[in-house]
Amino acid sequence: MWRRNLSLRVPGAALAALALTFLGMPGAAAAAEANGSSDPGYVGFRLLEAPVVRHDDPRALKYIVDHLKPGTVIERRFEVANKSDTGHVVKLYAGAAKIADNQFAFAEGRTPNELTRWTSVKPSVLTLGAWEKAEAKVRIKVPATATPGERYAVVWAESGTPPDERHNIGSIMRVGTRVYLDISDSGEYADFRIKKIIALRSKEGRPSIVAHVHNTGKRALDLRGKLHLWDGPGGLDAGVHPVTEGTTLPPGGSGIVRVEGLNRSLPSGPWAARLELESGMVRHSLSARLTFPEPGGMSTAWLVSSSNRPYWYAGAGLLASSGAVLLLFRYRPGRAT
Repeated sequence: MWRRNLSLRVPGAALAALALTFLGMPGAAAAAEANGSSDPGYVGFRLLEAPVVRHDDPRALKYIVDHLKPGTVIERRFEVANKSDTGHVVKLYAGAAKIADNQFAFAEGRTPNELTRWTSVKPSVLTLGAWEKAEAKVRIKVPATATPGERYAVVWAESGTPPDERHNIGSIMRVGTRVYLDISDSGEYADFRIKKIIALRSKEGRPSIVAHVHNTGKRALDLRGKLHLWDGPGGLDAGVHPVTEGTTLPPGGSGIVRVEGLNRSLPSGPWAARLELESGMVRHSLSARLTFPEPGGMSTAWLVSSSNRPYWYAGAGLLASSGAVLLLFRYRPGRAT
């Protein structure tokens, strides 16, 4: 999948603290327009490989998601494309990341962490002509002394001109893919539990749904899903509504996901509700009866059924080797998928 990153022209002091990327940060385009910058084109980035054992894992199609033993080495190919009429010099590197406030957060620039020290990208620089593309490779070498646990990073492709002593205006583009790397000698365990659903109505009368979720596994979760509301007053069906994405729960963490954008005129109910959530290959659902409260209020849904069952990956069989990869995409000129 291509991820577009727009350049911003900002004072030099602010640029060091600014990086807008389509890794879950909406509003980048609006910010660029607000600053009055012209779009010089963009750099595209897509992952070309994933472990064969994760061919059914949607996260592994977008991110580097793996579970390795200490001492393992893996390599993943990716493609960088210059989607503009002018040439670009693109720098490739790994930068630190973490999960903070239930969001995947990347550090400034080339800030290192343990995982970035295990990671190398070759080549480190690509010179791309107009509309040219090239492949590169990221290599992660896990030390034999690595301790168990999950680490996070981002593999970046960066292009642009930072401010210098003579110019306080710069234009930087960064785009890349997340890295979720779990280290363990045993099998991989990922799971979560939907604890409860709460119906809300804002003071302005806008209905919404909040679900409390607990990560009961040992892998970070990027939660996505949908809510179906039906069997309302008079047999009304309110349709299916997407969960607002962007919630990343660390191992053992708890947080909420929201369903917003419901019609203000939605009757109070009662409604039959079914919430389906997933992260990668881990999926759970919860069915409930709920009634939306008066403006400014909240009410807890009455549980009908739940699929909160543990999900185990295939244990040691998922411990990847450097050759266990699968070609996922083929480039089609002129298209961004």
